[in-house]
Amino acid sequence: MNQVITHPPGSLELISGDFRGKDILSLDQFSAADLYRVFALAREMKELVLAGEPSQLLAGQLVALLFYEPSSRTFGSFAAAVKRLGGQTLDIQNPEVVSSVRKGESFEDTISVFEAYTQAIVLRHPVPGAARRAAEVASVPVINAGDGNNEHPTQTLLDLFTIYEHFGRLDHLKGLLAGDPLNSRTLHSLIRGLALFEGNTVYLLSPEELRLSRDDFVALSARGIQIIEIHSEREIPTDCHFWYWTRIQKERFSSLEEYQKVAAASFQVTPALLAERANREMILMDPLPRVGTIDPAVDGDERAVYLRSQIRNGLYTRMALLALVLGKA
Repeated sequence: MNQVITHPPGSLELISGDFRGKDILSLDQFSAADLYRVFALAREMKELVLAGEPSQLLAGQLVALLFYEPSSRTFGSFAAAVKRLGGQTLDIQNPEVVSSVRKGESFEDTISVFEAYTQAIVLRHPVPGAARRAAEVASVPVINAGDGNNEHPTQTLLDLFTIYEHFGRLDHLKGLLAGDPLNSRTLHSLIRGLALFEGNTVYLLSPEELRLSRDDFVALSARGIQIIEIHSEREIPTDCHFWYWTRIQKERFSSLEEYQKVAAASFQVTPALLAERANREMILMDPLPRVGTIDPAVDGDERAVYLRSQIRNGLYTRMALLALVLGKA
């Protein structure tokens, strides 16, 4: 059974070099050239932020941040991205409590309400495919900020940018993806993104219960990326360019007991594991939040980028994406 939504050819509007007014729902919309365009602009946004320069690029633009699930980095970086560029945000967190959703308003009606007030909607939702449903209703661009265990395309933009900034390329890389391949939307999107470039190999390390579904393994492998499942830390190749560690998705389990049982069998990055299996040139990434993934004793290691460049790149890439989608770059 597929956890990841497969998009038939022609079912998504491709970027094809033109971001203006388009929904951002899946990595399947992007080509390698589209990614490089985002990265080039993200570098400009980084320079702007580091120089402390004010910008009015999005002056007069109002962006709705409609988040049905909790978020720190995605919500915060989108809000900061809009405001850094002179725009404003309409912040709706937990709409089941603070909006008319609590009174029984339908999802489609909620989207119609907020598109009437704004130039774009950034949506996080627990149900796979919700961003696409929203895009079918809205006349303004919808940006998928994570839909259930399906995809998280803007997280992958910042992750690929982080790798690209460090290694200067996105092809012929070897990566370790650990944690929860079954449910992690960040892993699903990252594999899609890496598959756009030649010669990439990823090793998936997880408890047995959290392996990719067989359907997803076959479908993602068919994109040209080599996917190898491993079962213990001893199998981690010592020549990986990056490690990408994700938490066990507690919210995807039907009971706390089931979650605790699986989490007890999960893997954690420790100074000892880095010393044994990592090389000096690799980088260690985590989309966060950090829940049983990386020992805080690792934070001081220069290879640990999750609290340094990785989270900052979320701001720069989202600034770039918003400017492109809103036709200001």
